[in-house]
Amino acid sequence: MEITGVRQRRAWQQGVLPPVEEVRPGLWSIPVPFPRNPMRYVLVYAFALDDGVAIVDTGWDCDEAWEGLVSGLATAGYQISDIRTVLVTHLHPDHFGLVGRIRARSGARIAMHPADARLLRHRNRLDEEEYALLSRDQLRRAGCPRDLYTQQHALPLARFDECDGADDAVHDGDRVDLQGWNLHAVWTPGHTPGHLCFVERDLGLLLSGDHVLPRITPTILLSPGHEPDPLGSYTASLRKIAALDIEEVLPAHEWRFTGLRDRVHTMLRHHDDRLAEIEHEVRAAPGITAWQATERLTWSRPLEQMPDASKRLALREILAHLVVLAEQGRLRETGHPVGQWYPDPMADGPLPVQQPTVKEFLR
Repeated sequence: MEITGVRQRRAWQQGVLPPVEEVRPGLWSIPVPFPRNPMRYVLVYAFALDDGVAIVDTGWDCDEAWEGLVSGLATAGYQISDIRTVLVTHLHPDHFGLVGRIRARSGARIAMHPADARLLRHRNRLDEEEYALLSRDQLRRAGCPRDLYTQQHALPLARFDECDGADDAVHDGDRVDLQGWNLHAVWTPGHTPGHLCFVERDLGLLLSGDHVLPRITPTILLSPGHEPDPLGSYTASLRKIAALDIEEVLPAHEWRFTGLRDRVHTMLRHHDDRLAEIEHEVRAAPGITAWQATERLTWSRPLEQMPDASKRLALREILAHLVVLAEQGRLRETGHPVGQWYPDPMADGPLPVQQPTVKEFLR
Protein backbone atom coordinates (compact mmCIF):
# COMPACT_ATOMS: atom_id res chain seq x y z
CA MET A 1 0.00 0.00 0.00
CA GLU A 2 1.28 3.47 -0.89
CA ILE A 3 0.03 6.73 0.62
CA THR A 4 -0.98 9.18 -2.10
CA GLY A 5 -2.69 11.70 0.19
CA VAL A 6 0.70 12.88 1.45
CA ARG A 7 -0.57 16.26 2.63
CA GLN A 8 -3.50 14.57 4.35
CA ARG A 9 -1.18 12.17 6.17
CA ARG A 10 1.14 15.02 7.19
CA ALA A 11 -1.80 17.02 8.54
CA TRP A 12 -2.95 13.94 10.49
CA GLN A 13 0.47 13.60 12.09
CA GLN A 14 0.45 17.30 12.99
CA GLY A 15 -3.07 17.14 14.42
CA VAL A 16 -4.47 19.74 12.02
CA LEU A 17 -7.12 19.74 9.31
CA PRO A 18 -5.78 18.74 5.88
CA PRO A 19 -6.18 21.10 2.92
CA VAL A 20 -8.95 21.14 0.36
CA GLU A 21 -7.48 19.42 -2.71
CA GLU A 22 -8.49 19.01 -6.34
CA VAL A 23 -7.53 15.36 -6.65
CA ARG A 24 -8.57 15.18 -10.32
CA PRO A 25 -9.83 17.95 -12.61
CA GLY A 26 -13.27 18.83 -11.29
CA LEU A 27 -13.11 16.43 -8.31
CA TRP A 28 -12.41 17.96 -4.92
CA SER A 29 -11.59 16.46 -1.53
CA ILE A 30 -13.04 18.62 1.25
CA PRO A 31 -12.21 17.83 4.90
CA VAL A 32 -15.19 18.59 7.13
CA PRO A 33 -14.40 18.80 10.87
CA PHE A 34 -15.68 15.99 13.07
CA PRO A 35 -15.35 17.67 16.48
CA ARG A 36 -14.64 15.77 19.69
CA ASN A 37 -13.92 12.55 17.83
CA PRO A 38 -10.61 10.77 17.24
CA MET A 39 -11.33 10.60 13.49
CA ARG A 40 -11.09 14.44 13.39
CA TYR A 41 -12.74 14.97 10.01
CA VAL A 42 -14.85 13.45 7.25
CA LEU A 43 -13.64 13.73 3.67
CA VAL A 44 -16.50 14.99 1.51
CA TYR A 45 -15.96 14.65 -2.25
CA ALA A 46 -17.35 17.22 -4.67
CA PHE A 47 -17.93 16.48 -8.38
CA ALA A 48 -18.20 19.46 -10.71
CA LEU A 49 -21.35 19.57 -12.85
CA ASP A 50 -22.41 21.93 -15.62
CA ASP A 51 -25.04 23.47 -13.36
CA GLY A 52 -23.44 23.10 -9.95
CA VAL A 53 -21.87 20.33 -7.89
CA ALA A 54 -22.68 16.87 -6.49
CA ILE A 55 -21.19 15.77 -3.18
CA VAL A 56 -20.55 12.40 -1.58
CA ASP A 57 -21.44 12.52 2.15
CA THR A 58 -21.94 15.67 4.21
CA GLY A 59 -20.37 15.63 7.68
CA TRP A 60 -21.70 15.72 11.24
CA ASP A 61 -24.68 17.96 12.04
CA CYS A 62 -22.99 20.79 13.93
CA ASP A 63 -22.01 24.38 13.19
CA GLU A 64 -18.29 23.60 12.98
CA ALA A 65 -18.88 20.95 10.31
CA TRP A 66 -21.31 23.21 8.44
CA GLU A 67 -18.79 26.04 8.36
CA GLY A 68 -16.08 23.63 7.19
CA LEU A 69 -18.27 22.40 4.34
CA VAL A 70 -19.21 25.94 3.32
CA SER A 71 -15.58 27.04 3.38
CA GLY A 72 -14.36 23.95 1.51
CA LEU A 73 -16.95 24.36 -1.23
CA ALA A 74 -15.96 28.03 -1.57
CA THR A 75 -12.34 26.99 -2.15
CA ALA A 76 -13.59 24.77 -4.98
CA GLY A 77 -15.65 27.67 -6.36
CA TYR A 78 -19.10 26.67 -5.10
CA GLN A 79 -21.63 27.46 -2.42
CA ILE A 80 -24.24 25.35 -0.66
CA SER A 81 -26.97 26.51 -3.05
CA ASP A 82 -24.97 24.97 -5.93
CA ILE A 83 -25.36 21.42 -4.58
CA ARG A 84 -27.63 19.42 -6.87
CA THR A 85 -27.18 15.90 -5.48
CA VAL A 86 -25.96 14.36 -2.23
CA LEU A 87 -24.76 10.77 -2.59
CA VAL A 88 -24.74 9.09 0.81
CA THR A 89 -22.30 6.25 1.43
CA HIS A 90 -24.15 5.26 4.62
CA LEU A 91 -26.41 6.43 7.38
CA HIS A 92 -23.95 7.15 10.18
CA PRO A 93 -24.34 10.73 11.42
CA ASP A 94 -20.84 11.88 10.44
CA HIS A 95 -21.72 11.05 6.83
CA PHE A 96 -25.42 11.94 6.72
CA GLY A 97 -25.84 14.53 9.47
CA LEU A 98 -25.92 17.74 7.39
CA VAL A 99 -28.36 16.41 4.79
CA GLY A 100 -31.31 18.31 6.24
CA ARG A 101 -29.51 21.66 6.25
CA ILE A 102 -28.17 21.12 2.74
CA ARG A 103 -31.54 20.18 1.29
CA ALA A 104 -33.18 23.18 2.96
CA ARG A 105 -30.63 25.58 1.42
CA SER A 106 -30.19 24.00 -2.01
CA GLY A 107 -33.10 21.70 -2.80
CA ALA A 108 -30.54 18.97 -3.51
CA ARG A 109 -31.77 15.44 -4.12
CA ILE A 110 -30.63 12.85 -1.60
CA ALA A 111 -29.57 9.45 -2.93
CA MET A 112 -28.72 6.35 -0.91
CA HIS A 113 -29.12 2.59 -0.89
CA PRO A 114 -32.65 1.36 -0.03
CA ALA A 115 -31.41 -0.68 2.95
CA ASP A 116 -30.14 2.40 4.76
CA ALA A 117 -33.15 4.43 3.59
CA ARG A 118 -35.41 1.84 5.24
CA LEU A 119 -33.30 1.99 8.37
CA LEU A 120 -33.62 5.78 8.38
CA ARG A 121 -37.42 5.65 8.18
CA HIS A 122 -37.53 2.93 10.84
CA ARG A 123 -35.31 4.91 13.22
CA ASN A 124 -37.34 8.07 12.84
CA ARG A 125 -40.58 6.21 13.62
CA LEU A 126 -39.20 4.06 16.42
CA ASP A 127 -39.77 5.17 19.98
CA GLU A 128 -36.42 5.89 21.61
CA GLU A 129 -37.20 3.93 24.74
CA GLU A 130 -38.45 1.00 22.65
CA TYR A 131 -35.11 0.75 20.90
CA ALA A 132 -33.23 1.18 24.17
CA LEU A 133 -35.11 -1.82 25.55
CA LEU A 134 -34.12 -3.93 22.54
CA SER A 135 -30.50 -2.85 22.95
CA ARG A 136 -30.44 -3.54 26.67
CA ASP A 137 -31.95 -6.98 26.14
CA GLN A 138 -29.24 -7.82 23.62
CA LEU A 139 -26.48 -6.63 25.94
CA ARG A 140 -27.99 -8.43 28.93
CA ARG A 141 -28.12 -11.72 27.03
CA ALA A 142 -24.48 -11.21 26.09
CA GLY A 143 -23.52 -11.10 29.78
CA CYS A 144 -22.86 -7.38 29.86
CA PRO A 145 -22.59 -5.95 33.40
CA ARG A 146 -25.81 -4.36 34.59
CA ASP A 147 -24.29 -0.94 35.23
CA LEU A 148 -23.15 -0.91 31.59
CA TYR A 149 -26.25 -2.14 29.77
CA THR A 150 -28.66 0.02 31.78
CA GLN A 151 -26.88 3.08 30.38
CA GLN A 152 -28.00 2.18 26.83
CA HIS A 153 -30.55 4.92 26.26
CA ALA A 154 -29.94 6.85 23.05
CA LEU A 155 -30.31 5.43 19.57
CA PRO A 156 -26.95 4.33 18.11
CA LEU A 157 -27.81 6.20 14.90
CA ALA A 158 -28.91 9.81 15.29
CA ARG A 159 -32.49 10.71 14.48
CA PHE A 160 -33.02 12.78 11.33
CA ASP A 161 -36.58 14.00 11.72
CA GLU A 162 -35.97 16.78 9.20
CA CYS A 163 -35.06 14.20 6.52
CA ASP A 164 -37.43 11.26 6.69
CA GLY A 165 -36.04 9.40 3.71
CA ALA A 166 -34.16 9.65 0.46
CA ASP A 167 -35.32 11.06 -2.88
CA ASP A 168 -33.50 8.51 -5.03
CA ALA A 169 -32.64 4.85 -4.45
CA VAL A 170 -29.17 3.74 -5.55
CA HIS A 171 -28.76 0.02 -6.14
CA ASP A 172 -25.72 -2.15 -6.65
CA GLY A 173 -24.22 -1.52 -10.09
CA ASP A 174 -26.28 1.59 -10.85
CA ARG A 175 -24.65 4.29 -12.92
CA VAL A 176 -25.13 7.55 -11.04
CA ASP A 177 -26.59 10.31 -13.22
CA LEU A 178 -23.79 12.89 -12.95
CA GLN A 179 -23.11 14.56 -16.28
CA GLY A 180 -19.46 14.24 -17.27
CA TRP A 181 -18.65 11.42 -14.86
CA ASN A 182 -18.70 7.64 -15.21
CA LEU A 183 -19.67 6.94 -11.61
CA HIS A 184 -21.12 3.59 -10.55
CA ALA A 185 -22.41 2.38 -7.19
CA VAL A 186 -21.13 -0.74 -5.45
CA TRP A 187 -23.21 -2.09 -2.58
CA THR A 188 -20.90 -3.04 0.29
CA PRO A 189 -23.03 -4.01 3.32
CA GLY A 190 -21.49 -4.71 6.70
CA HIS A 191 -20.63 -1.41 8.36
CA THR A 192 -24.30 -0.59 7.74
CA PRO A 193 -26.84 -2.63 5.77
CA GLY A 194 -26.85 -0.15 2.90
CA HIS A 195 -23.26 1.03 2.75
CA LEU A 196 -22.26 2.15 -0.75
CA CYS A 197 -18.92 2.72 -2.42
CA PHE A 198 -18.65 4.62 -5.70
CA VAL A 199 -16.32 3.79 -8.61
CA GLU A 200 -15.29 6.35 -11.22
CA ARG A 201 -14.49 3.84 -13.94
CA ASP A 202 -12.76 6.18 -16.38
CA LEU A 203 -10.35 7.38 -13.69
CA GLY A 204 -9.95 4.12 -11.76
CA LEU A 205 -11.02 5.74 -8.49
CA LEU A 206 -12.85 4.12 -5.58
CA LEU A 207 -14.70 6.38 -3.14
CA SER A 208 -14.74 3.86 -0.33
CA GLY A 209 -16.70 5.60 2.44
CA ASP A 210 -15.93 3.70 5.64
CA HIS A 211 -15.69 0.32 3.91
CA VAL A 212 -11.93 0.43 3.33
CA LEU A 213 -9.66 2.82 5.24
CA PRO A 214 -5.87 3.02 5.12
CA ARG A 215 -5.10 2.68 8.84
CA ILE A 216 -7.94 1.06 10.80
CA THR A 217 -10.87 -1.26 10.22
CA PRO A 218 -14.44 0.02 10.54
CA THR A 219 -16.70 -1.16 13.33
CA ILE A 220 -18.82 -4.14 12.34
CA LEU A 221 -21.54 -4.44 14.96
CA LEU A 222 -24.33 -6.86 15.70
CA SER A 223 -27.12 -4.37 16.46
CA PRO A 224 -30.87 -4.90 16.94
CA GLY A 225 -32.78 -4.34 13.72
CA HIS A 226 -29.69 -4.62 11.50
CA GLU A 227 -28.27 -7.54 9.55
CA PRO A 228 -28.22 -10.96 11.23
CA ASP A 229 -24.61 -11.54 10.07
CA PRO A 230 -22.93 -8.15 9.48
CA LEU A 231 -19.38 -9.50 9.56
CA GLY A 232 -20.19 -12.15 6.98
CA SER A 233 -21.64 -9.42 4.76
CA TYR A 234 -18.65 -7.20 5.35
CA THR A 235 -15.98 -9.75 4.46
CA ALA A 236 -17.92 -10.73 1.33
CA SER A 237 -18.07 -7.03 0.42
CA LEU A 238 -14.31 -6.72 0.91
CA ARG A 239 -13.69 -9.56 -1.53
CA LYS A 240 -16.09 -7.97 -3.99
CA ILE A 241 -14.21 -4.65 -3.85
CA ALA A 242 -10.82 -6.35 -4.22
CA ALA A 243 -11.89 -7.70 -7.62
CA LEU A 244 -12.28 -4.17 -9.04
CA ASP A 245 -9.66 -2.51 -11.23
CA ILE A 246 -8.79 0.46 -9.01
CA GLU A 247 -5.83 2.83 -9.23
CA GLU A 248 -6.48 4.95 -6.13
CA VAL A 249 -8.77 4.80 -3.10
CA LEU A 250 -10.47 7.95 -1.81
CA PRO A 251 -11.73 7.05 1.70
CA ALA A 252 -14.03 9.07 3.94
CA HIS A 253 -11.42 9.31 6.71
CA GLU A 254 -7.64 9.59 7.02
CA TRP A 255 -5.91 9.78 3.59
CA ARG A 256 -5.86 8.59 -0.02
CA PHE A 257 -3.87 5.49 -0.95
CA THR A 258 -3.12 2.91 -3.63
CA GLY A 259 -2.83 -0.87 -3.30
CA LEU A 260 -6.47 -1.73 -2.67
CA ARG A 261 -5.99 -5.50 -2.94
CA ASP A 262 -3.13 -5.51 -0.44
CA ARG A 263 -5.16 -3.44 1.98
CA VAL A 264 -8.19 -5.71 1.63
CA HIS A 265 -5.97 -8.75 2.23
CA THR A 266 -4.68 -7.16 5.45
CA MET A 267 -8.21 -6.38 6.65
CA LEU A 268 -9.45 -9.90 5.92
CA ARG A 269 -6.46 -11.33 7.78
CA HIS A 270 -7.30 -9.07 10.72
CA HIS A 271 -10.78 -10.57 10.98
CA ASP A 272 -9.47 -14.10 10.52
CA ASP A 273 -7.04 -13.51 13.37
CA ARG A 274 -9.83 -12.07 15.49
CA LEU A 275 -12.05 -15.09 14.84
CA ALA A 276 -9.22 -17.44 15.81
CA GLU A 277 -8.50 -15.45 18.96
CA ILE A 278 -12.16 -15.55 20.03
CA GLU A 279 -12.44 -19.29 19.35
CA HIS A 280 -9.27 -19.87 21.38
CA GLU A 281 -10.76 -18.05 24.37
CA VAL A 282 -14.00 -20.04 24.20
CA ARG A 283 -12.09 -23.33 23.96
CA ALA A 284 -9.95 -22.27 26.93
CA ALA A 285 -13.02 -21.48 29.05
CA PRO A 286 -16.10 -23.30 27.70
CA GLY A 287 -19.33 -21.66 28.81
CA ILE A 288 -18.03 -18.10 28.85
CA THR A 289 -20.35 -15.27 27.85
CA ALA A 290 -19.76 -12.87 24.98
CA TRP A 291 -18.83 -10.21 27.53
CA GLN A 292 -16.25 -12.47 29.17
CA ALA A 293 -14.76 -13.15 25.74
CA THR A 294 -14.63 -9.39 25.14
CA GLU A 295 -12.73 -8.90 28.40
CA ARG A 296 -10.10 -11.47 27.37
CA LEU A 297 -9.28 -10.01 23.95
CA THR A 298 -6.63 -7.53 22.87
CA TRP A 299 -7.68 -3.90 22.35
CA SER A 300 -5.86 -0.68 21.54
CA ARG A 301 -6.14 0.17 25.24
CA PRO A 302 -7.31 -1.91 28.20
CA LEU A 303 -11.07 -2.46 28.16
CA GLU A 304 -11.45 -1.07 31.66
CA GLN A 305 -9.98 2.24 30.48
CA MET A 306 -12.48 2.64 27.63
CA PRO A 307 -15.54 4.90 27.88
CA ASP A 308 -18.70 2.93 28.50
CA ALA A 309 -19.96 3.59 24.97
CA SER A 310 -16.78 2.05 23.55
CA LYS A 311 -17.18 -0.98 25.81
CA ARG A 312 -20.64 -1.57 24.34
CA LEU A 313 -19.20 -1.19 20.84
CA ALA A 314 -16.51 -3.72 21.70
CA LEU A 315 -19.10 -6.22 22.90
CA ARG A 316 -21.24 -5.80 19.77
CA GLU A 317 -18.15 -6.34 17.60
CA ILE A 318 -17.42 -9.59 19.41
CA LEU A 319 -21.05 -10.66 18.98
CA ALA A 320 -20.67 -10.12 15.22
CA HIS A 321 -17.62 -12.41 15.23
CA LEU A 322 -19.38 -15.02 17.35
CA VAL A 323 -22.21 -15.15 14.82
CA VAL A 324 -19.67 -16.02 12.08
CA LEU A 325 -18.09 -18.72 14.24
CA ALA A 326 -21.54 -20.18 14.88
CA GLU A 327 -22.36 -20.06 11.14
CA GLN A 328 -19.10 -21.89 10.45
CA GLY A 329 -20.10 -24.60 12.93
CA ARG A 330 -17.13 -23.88 15.19
CA LEU A 331 -18.99 -22.53 18.24
CA ARG A 332 -22.50 -22.77 19.62
CA GLU A 333 -24.51 -20.72 22.09
CA THR A 334 -26.78 -22.14 24.77
CA GLY A 335 -28.40 -20.81 27.90
CA HIS A 336 -31.07 -18.35 28.96
CA PRO A 337 -31.39 -15.53 29.92
CA VAL A 338 -27.60 -15.18 29.46
CA GLY A 339 -26.00 -16.96 26.53
CA GLN A 340 -22.95 -19.15 27.06
CA TRP A 341 -20.56 -20.14 24.31
CA TYR A 342 -19.03 -23.58 23.77
CA PRO A 343 -16.95 -25.27 21.06
CA ASP A 344 -19.21 -27.16 18.68
CA PRO A 345 -18.44 -30.87 19.19
CA MET A 346 -18.73 -31.46 15.43
CA ALA A 347 -16.08 -28.84 14.58
CA ASP A 348 -12.60 -29.66 13.39
CA GLY A 349 -9.61 -28.56 15.44
CA PRO A 350 -9.31 -24.88 16.44
CA LEU A 351 -8.37 -22.17 14.00
CA PRO A 352 -4.68 -21.24 14.26
CA VAL A 353 -4.12 -18.26 16.55
CA GLN A 354 -1.71 -15.61 15.30
CA GLN A 355 -0.31 -12.65 17.19
CA PRO A 356 -3.24 -11.10 19.14
CA THR A 357 -5.02 -8.49 17.06
CA VAL A 358 -5.17 -4.93 18.36
CA LYS A 359 -8.56 -3.45 17.63
CA GLU A 360 -9.21 0.28 17.28
CA PHE A 361 -12.64 1.80 16.84
CA LEU A 362 -13.97 3.86 14.00
CA ARG A 363 -16.64 5.76 15.87
